[in-house]
Amino acid sequence: MKGILGKKVGMTQVFTKSGKLIPVTVIEVEPNVVTQIKTVEKDGYNAIQLGAVTIKEKSSNKARTGHTNKANTAPKRFLKEIRGVNVEDYTLGQVIDAGIFTEGEIVDVTGTSKGKGYQGVIKRWNQSRGPMGHGSQYHRGVGSLGTLLPMHVLKGKKMPGHMGNEKTTIQNLEVVSVDLENNVILIKGNVPGPKKSLVMIKTSVKKGEKVNETEELITYVVEEVVNEEPVVEAEETTEVTE
Repeated sequence: MKGILGKKVGMTQVFTKSGKLIPVTVIEVEPNVVTQIKTVEKDGYNAIQLGAVTIKEKSSNKARTGHTNKANTAPKRFLKEIRGVNVEDYTLGQVIDAGIFTEGEIVDVTGTSKGKGYQGVIKRWNQSRGPMGHGSQYHRGVGSLGTLLPMHVLKGKKMPGHMGNEKTTIQNLEVVSVDLENNVILIKGNVPGPKKSLVMIKTSVKKGEKVNETEELITYVVEEVVNEEPVVEAEETTEVTE
């Protein structure tokens, strides 16, 4: 198990040399720092804590600053744990970059889904509506809320309410490309959350460290073209005066 924190930039598409189009999500991965290592003997379980996105020291408090100082790093905005890792492979203050993953790896991506506000049962729980005729008197209602005997709404009844803005994980996504120069990871498909939101990329729970065969992507090289205007030489003329 391994993982890294990143920021969702948006979606785009890439092409393989065989002409296949692949929709991808661009995740910007700034270097993460191992700010804490937890062990079974001391904490009861094995885990590492990663810190991402450096902030100014004046924007942090003494507790957070003292915690990150143990790893010889600046205060971080986000601190997240990853369990199930081999803690012997990590050291306090170690820097982890996008190179931790390779092309073709299967990963799980966790983020906070987009908030939808207060929604009804049709949009929130995908329930069907009633007949839309004028005499129906029932179009987008909730329906029966309970039976006769309890005389109250049963626990767990799907009701209108706040939709979205909750922790969501999408499993078995494929890493299409890893760009170490720009600190970017391209993941096939969509991942939860709006743009500029924090996401965590981890090794797939179901697939493990499986690596798929990948096709080579088309790369474009932008060359600067200088427009040279032709120089017209002026011909010598003699003026005749009368």
